[in-house]
Amino acid sequence: MALKLNKWDRRFLDMAQFVASWSKDPSTKVGCVIASGNKVISIGFNGYPHGLADTDDPRELKYAKTIHAEVNAILHAKQDLTGCSIYITPLPPCSRCAAVIIQSGITKIYSRATDGDALNRWYKDFQLAASMTAEAGIQTYSEINPCPLK
Repeated sequence: MALKLNKWDRRFLDMAQFVASWSKDPSTKVGCVIASGNKVISIGFNGYPHGLADTDDPRELKYAKTIHAEVNAILHAKQDLTGCSIYITPLPPCSRCAAVIIQSGITKIYSRATDGDALNRWYKDFQLAASMTAEAGIQTYSEINPCPLK
């Protein structure tokens, strides 16, 4: 079942966009907010784990080291997330994050996708993530703007 946005959902997506700006990744800044009702539970952005220098590593090494925004938010929540909602921008969750979201008990995913290059590059993985969350019964709202998908 597709979700509709209310004012709090829009606020949390906007907040996720702001949180994304904290990422030190020069190419892809992703932000995430986890909420229960109109209360923020946790936030996260993509980046290296604590204690690792934020260096200009080659892309493959950067991917291997980076903790995604969704995982950072889940790790920092420090509480049961059953029934919570997660808000992510500028990309939908990848399959690895979808698995963690499912396991955490989050029941709603809201994403605002605006990074057309990454959407195209990771399209198959985003499709896999969407099928995983659908199979797990997670409700989703996905805003793709612009819609560059192949």
